Amino acid sequence: MVEWTDSERAIITSIFSNLDYEEIGRKSLCRCLIVYPWTQRYFGGFGNLYNAETILCNPLIAAHGTKILHGLDRALKNMDDIKNTYAELSLLHSDKLHVDPDSFRLLADCLTVVIAAKMGPAFTVETQVAWQKFLSVVVSALGRQYH
Repeated sequence: MVEWTDSERAIITSIFSNLDYEEIGRKSLCRCLIVYPWTQRYFGGFGNLYNAETILCNPLIAAHGTKILHGLDRALKNMDDIKNTYAELSLLHSDKLHVDPDSFRLLADCLTVVIAAKMGPAFTVETQVAWQKFLSVVVSALGRQYH
């Protein structure tokens, strides 16, 4: 079980309270698919992902990015039990979708870049420490069924 300080909880809650889920979700997933093009293989049913422009304009990608951020709400609401909160989702991604668990880390990195750019100077070292800790726990929980 991960121990969270009151400060870390406050920082994570603050980040989520100011998120535009549609904007941040779309930008994060698009960035991941463009920067790491091999991750596109999991989105074959999402239409043309031939280049950056088509990815950025794809409504299915945008909707899935938003869905991912709403999925992170579950971790926020269950910070003391993220591993069990994501047990079914981990199983789905490992057994049915066969997603490479490293893709979760890549997406988390892209999400961090997008949030840092959006927050600007407010994305302090302390904010990054708490945010990275949160995402590392989520990534670990999502990759749990692979081990």
